[in-house]
Amino acid sequence: MGNKRRVILWAVILPLSFPVWSQDQQANEIDALRSELVQLRVDYEERIKNLEHRLDLAEQKAEQATMEAAQATLAVREPAPAPAVVAERSVAVAGNAFNPALGVIFQGQAWAYDKNPEDYYIPGFPLGGEAGLAPEGLGLAETEININANVDDKFTAWLTVPLVLDDGKAGVEIEEAWVETLKLPAGLSLRMGRFFSNIGYLNSRHAHTWDFADQPLAYRAFLGSQYLDDGLQIRWLAPTDFYLELSGELLRGDRYPAGGAANSGFGSYTLAAHTGGDIGFSSSWLSGLSWLHGKSDGRESGPGNDPLVFFGDTDILIADFVWKWAPNGNSRQRNFKFQAEYLLRREDGEYVSSATLPSPWKTDQQGWYAQAIYQPWPRGRIGARIERLSSDKPLPVFTGTVLDPQGENPTRFSLMVDWSNSEFSRLRLQYNQDKSGVETDHQFALQYIYSIGAHGAHTF
Repeated sequence: MGNKRRVILWAVILPLSFPVWSQDQQANEIDALRSELVQLRVDYEERIKNLEHRLDLAEQKAEQATMEAAQATLAVREPAPAPAVVAERSVAVAGNAFNPALGVIFQGQAWAYDKNPEDYYIPGFPLGGEAGLAPEGLGLAETEININANVDDKFTAWLTVPLVLDDGKAGVEIEEAWVETLKLPAGLSLRMGRFFSNIGYLNSRHAHTWDFADQPLAYRAFLGSQYLDDGLQIRWLAPTDFYLELSGELLRGDRYPAGGAANSGFGSYTLAAHTGGDIGFSSSWLSGLSWLHGKSDGRESGPGNDPLVFFGDTDILIADFVWKWAPNGNSRQRNFKFQAEYLLRREDGEYVSSATLPSPWKTDQQGWYAQAIYQPWPRGRIGARIERLSSDKPLPVFTGTVLDPQGENPTRFSLMVDWSNSEFSRLRLQYNQDKSGVETDHQFALQYIYSIGAHGAHTF
């Protein structure tokens, strides 16, 4: 009977002891895991410290090697200055070694005309700047060298140097050379130097980004192809959900449609507003309104051997609109772009030439273009453009001169197709039915565009 009691007692005690034993075992496992985690943290912290120490040593060695190389370069190029000057200049060189981004744009073209391009003019619209036609036959267009970099934490700089051929002779120009702020408060930025004005849509875009091989007639007639000048530009980007940018410029006024750097070199100014946004996932738009005022003090246009000289004021109002579509925002496969601008020019002053006495000139002229570009398959695009100019009738004294519109509204129709093997290359074929001159001209263009090196993203 005693044995039975002991068996029954153990049968009751053992089940009751299992939870206690299980809890002790779990507590031991938790303590072991905690201990292991602590050890891992210690190990990793130690390894991180070792890696940081090695990284510091490597950076110090690299900086020292760079400074020694810079000092060696300075020693070769010029006599060794005092030690303090060497240290100061070597640090500056080391901090900017290979810093600027360098890119080159190669452009070539071949144009064929029915009429002589050297005799081209648009009746009623004096041409200035670079408004003439491209030379006939095979030729090398602008080869652009772009150099840009941040100067420091507050300024960035850009330089565009085209290599051009003029009467078979190679030349170098400074197309753009500006410095811009990076950290002005309240969405402001300031640009100083030479730059394309922010008016309109096309004006500020480089030639290699155009959708056609040439500029619209309105840009050719009113802006000399593109308005470029020296001055100051201030822009303000609004802190809104949609895109809104306001800008103003104070310019020298030495380029067409201004001229002569009037008002002691403060001869032109502009105001512009651009806004835009997205429509769903596939569409986006941009619209703008711009105004340019230029004072001309001897602006020349027309034939170089007998130019027309204008003294007076020019005001140009530009309205632009762009709409882009790509399925779900993927423009690589298919996309479509519609683009249009309207330009209104009002001039008030007088013209002087060898054929006439100083004669009053007060006219309203307008021009517009609309174009559509469609990419139906990757790399290939097709496009069409239509454009027209119109002008008031000037005083009878200008009858029979190039300022006489002869009752015609200059028009032009263009078709183009291009192929891009990548974002860095493009081949283009274009046809123009040009009715802007005295007679209809059928024009054909073959163009190539290639870029190497650093190349910034294009704007909208």
